[in-house]
This record gives sequence, C-alpha cells and structure tokens, in this order.
Amino acid sequence: METKPPLPPFTLETAKIKVRAAEDAWNNRDPDKVAMAYSEDSFWRNRAEIFQGRQAIRDFLRRKWDKELDYRLVKELWAFGTNRIAVRFQYEWHDDAGQWYRAYGNENWEFNAAGLMQRREASINDRPISTEDRRFYWSAPGPRPSDHPGLMNSPE
Repeated sequence: METKPPLPPFTLETAKIKVRAAEDAWNNRDPDKVAMAYSEDSFWRNRAEIFQGRQAIRDFLRRKWDKELDYRLVKELWAFGTNRIAVRFQYEWHDDAGQWYRAYGNENWEFNAAGLMQRREASINDRPISTEDRRFYWSAPGPRPSDHPGLMNSPE
C-alpha cells in the first residue's frame, strides 16, 4: 500500500509539514509527481470544476500550468483535525499577454489512513496586479526558499 507521510492523525507539527510538502510539490509544477499525493479516487472541487481521480488531477494540473505562467505559491496552515487540514494560500502567475495576477484562496483537505489526500475543495479568486506589486520572486519552478516570508504578515 502506498503511503504519503506524515500520516493522520495530525499534530500541529505534522500538519505544518504536510502543508509545506504540498506547497513545495505544487511549486515544482510536475503534474505526475503532484498527483501521487492524492488517492486514486480523490475527489476535487477547484473553482467551478468538479472531478475525480488521479488522471483527472494530472490533466487539470497540465491545463493549469500551461495557462498560469511563472506560477509561485505560498500556503499556510489555517486549522487541522484528525485527518483534515484547512489552508489559506496565495499564488502569483501571468498570462501569455504578460498580465500578472495574484490568486487568493482556501482549501479543505481530507486524508485517508495512508496520508493520501482523498478530498480537496478549493475556493479561489484572482486579482490582476502590476509587475511592481508582485511578492513572490524566487527561482521557478522550485520550492519557496526557507528564508522567503510566508503569508502571516501579508496585508491581504
């Protein structure tokens, strides 16, 4: 049986580790690797899209990162329970015309006993920003450097 530690039940420390691992994986923008953190039958709601299964997740992520160029994401633990984690996040990206956006969102995650996410529900809003208003400048793709600020002191 495949597992993705840390496993539930979560503590504050293991929930933070799970959130940072998800952030790092998404910042690497590899749909095949990211999809492996989800159960085979994982259910997703992302904005207006609802779908299920790893292949649908891979397909979604390919479409997403083909559109959302130079994507950089920061996630933050909001709350956790035995096998659930809630996060808030922001990410920045630009379209093929060069317009930058900051996306603001919340996700609710539910994990199976093997630590694979079996449910992900995301609510996300995009706001156009100027290049000068960007906050996330590390080399991409790749994880956020450990000394780059998170969201706690973000004004939005």
